[in-house]
Formats: sequence, structure tokens, C-alpha cells
Amino acid sequence: MSPEMIGLSFIILGLFIVIGKWIRVFSPLLQKLFLPSSIIAGLLALLVGPEVLGRLVSLFTSDDFILTNGFVPEEVVEVWSTLPGLFINIVFASLFLGKTLPSFKKVWIIGGPQVVMGQMVSWGQYVVGLLLAIFLLAPVFGVNPMAGALIEISFVGGHGTAAGLSGTFADLGFEEGADLAIGLATIGILTGVIVGIILINWGARKGHAKEVGGKQGLASNGRNGIVELENRDSAGELTTRPESIEPLSLHIAYVGIAIFIGFILLEGLILLEAFTWGAWTDTYLMIYVPLFPLAMVGGIITQLVSDKYDRFRLIDRKMINRISGFSLDVLIVSALATVSLTVIGDNLAAFVTLAVAGVVWNVFAFIVLAPKMIPQYWFERGIGDFGQATGITATGLLLMKVADPDNKTPALEGFGYKQILFEPFVGGGLFTAASLPLIFQFGPVAVLIFASVVTLGWLLFGLFYFGRK
Repeated sequence: MSPEMIGLSFIILGLFIVIGKWIRVFSPLLQKLFLPSSIIAGLLALLVGPEVLGRLVSLFTSDDFILTNGFVPEEVVEVWSTLPGLFINIVFASLFLGKTLPSFKKVWIIGGPQVVMGQMVSWGQYVVGLLLAIFLLAPVFGVNPMAGALIEISFVGGHGTAAGLSGTFADLGFEEGADLAIGLATIGILTGVIVGIILINWGARKGHAKEVGGKQGLASNGRNGIVELENRDSAGELTTRPESIEPLSLHIAYVGIAIFIGFILLEGLILLEAFTWGAWTDTYLMIYVPLFPLAMVGGIITQLVSDKYDRFRLIDRKMINRISGFSLDVLIVSALATVSLTVIGDNLAAFVTLAVAGVVWNVFAFIVLAPKMIPQYWFERGIGDFGQATGITATGLLLMKVADPDNKTPALEGFGYKQILFEPFVGGGLFTAASLPLIFQFGPVAVLIFASVVTLGWLLFGLFYFGRK
């Protein structure tokens, strides 16, 4: 593909992002669903691209008709299909950059219950998914057993993780898994918001959600996503003078350093495996592990070095958030725009089964287990975990804002601390990335046994340690 076509692909992608934003501004329904503009843009690009409009036109015209690829040229779709695997590294490398990492004791005291709850729900998604894969999806529908990992990859990991693992799916011979995962991630966000709002209303009626404050948390102000002129804040702090170096350039460079450290770590692990357990057992895992979880580790290392040696504190969290947010928007739009609806249609029964099972498990964990595992403010804390386990981190933050608009409970602070002991492992972390190679190498039964033991361990720990407080 030529540089000109790559540039044109980003221009067209930006056009869809702008259109998606304005659709959300003037759509009350989409505002009530709190649907991100990037998802709207991605779905719109999918509708007017080769998968929907192109196929419809092909039914009634010849193959050389101008709209057989819809309004999106085939070369642009080809560029878009490569973007998720690249931009996911930026998103994960940015997770901990610019953050002052608190002590483990503080994290555990404030965020411990939410750490345990989140881990239990995420590992439980593997248990539910693998049970379905072993006893229903594989024998009845002929689906690859690796589908057992799709609930956790899609629901907790979100579009970023689902799209970022597309290369791993392909390497392991389960190419359709990437499209199923992205589709499930979209279902997860929609159900996370809709079911979450229903649960908050239920909790308010039952007296569990004491801080909702009537409809304050559901107010329409700001739903269109526009910040009022008088309330607008800077996108980031200028930690360097632009005449010396543009602050944005410096922060992008720091993200690049984090990714490079992750790359070195991954190559080192691949080399170590080749000369140790890989050579001894002929079992290789690291060659299938994508870069992004190691890029996150690289970000942590970069931040630790900066905390120790950079007395000027040049890394600004707000600026990093803008870089990460831009990368996530590009990732989501390009991933949704290149989803194969044919693959989802061919595996519709498995797709629906996984989606329903994932939502049912999350609701059960919130209503039944959260009150027994979280000693105080279980509803406000647990609704954030439910949102993250069904959609993405932003869904959890949204639901907590509705349930506790004035932050009168420790839910928001605990949720923030939770990510430090949560994201390195699941929800796009090390085990999420390794789950597919593990199932491929050792089989779904072995991974099911392991996930069941871990889930039970977190459950018992939550019941008998935090539950008794």
C-alpha cells in the first residue's frame, strides 16, 4: 500500500469520526445509551462499506459497478484492518504513564474489595465460556474451543483487546475469533450501559443505592458530550517550552520508549522460551503473545524510572490521556469498520450464546456475590466492577457516576486503585493475551481447571476475608 493511500485512509477515518460525533450530538437515544462517538463512527463506516452497502449493491449490479465496495475503497479497508494491532500498543503503553504509583498497602486497603471482585468476575468469565465451548459450542456447533476465551477478551478487554489480538487469532488458526470478539465487545458495551442503568434503578427502589439522589445522576446535562465554553479545561499541562520541544512530541516519544521496552521484553521471553521450556517440552507460548501487555509493563518501567530520576516531572498525565484517547478512537473505528458480518452470521448461535451467558454471569455476580464480598457500599463499588466486566473501564466509571454522583463513597477511588492490580493480569493483561495460546497448546479442559481454581480462590478470599469485615 502506498503512503498516499495510508494518508487518505486516515483522512476518511477522521471524516467518519466527525460524522459520528455530530450524529451523537443530535440523537437523544444514543445519548441516553452513552454510546461513544467512535463506536457510532465505526458502525456507520461498516454500514456504508463493503460488508453492508457493498454486499447489497452487489446483489443487484455487476462486479465492476462503482459501489460494489460501498463508499469505502478496498485499499482503505486494507489499511484500516492493520490499525487495531498497532494502536492497541499505544493504548496499553499509556495506562500507567504520568501516574504516581501508590504504595501496595494503600491500594489494598482502599481498592482491595474491588480488586477481588473484579478478578473473580473476570476469571469466572473464562469458566463460563470454556464450559460452553467444551460441552456445547464445539460438539454441537463445531466452533473452535478457543471461543471459550471470547467473553473475557471482549467484555473486560473491550474493543481494544479484541482487535489487538486479531494477529494471535490468525496465528492460531481461529481467524473468525477476531470478528466474533469485536462483535461481542460491541454487545458488551450496549448491555453494560442498559443493564447497568436498570440495576441502578432497581437498587434505588430497593434501598441498596443510597447515593443516587433521585435523578441527579441521570441528568441530561453533558449527555451530548460537549463541554460548555465556560467549563473548558486545557488538554494537558505544558511541561516543556514549545521552542525547545513540542510537549506533545515529547510525550509521544515517551510512549514509544514504553513500547520499545515492551518489545525488548517480549523478544527476551521468546528467546528464553526457545532455549528452556520450549526446547524441553516442544511447547511454545510466547511466540503467540502480542506486544501490547508487555508494552503496558514497559510503561510501568518507564514511569518508575521517571519517578526516580526526573526531578522536572516532564510526563503529564493529561497529555498522555489525549494520546491514549486518540489511539483508542482510531482503534475502535477501524476495528468496527472492518468486522466481517459474514463470520458473525455463520457463527450466530455461538455468538448469541456467549453474549447471553456473559451478561447473565455478570448480573449474578453483582446481585448475589457482590453484597457478600464487598463489606461497605457494595452497590456503588460493585456497579463499577459490573460495568467494567460487561463493557469497558469507561462503562464502570459511567455507572459509578450515576450511582454516586457526588463521590460520597470510596467507590471511585477504590476503582482507580483496582486497576493497578487488575489490568496487568486480566482485561487485556498478561493472562488475557496468553489465554488463546494456552488453550491452543494445552487444550480447553486444562485451562478450564486452572481458571476454576483461580475463580474459586478469589471467591473464597472475598467471602471470608473482606466479607467478614
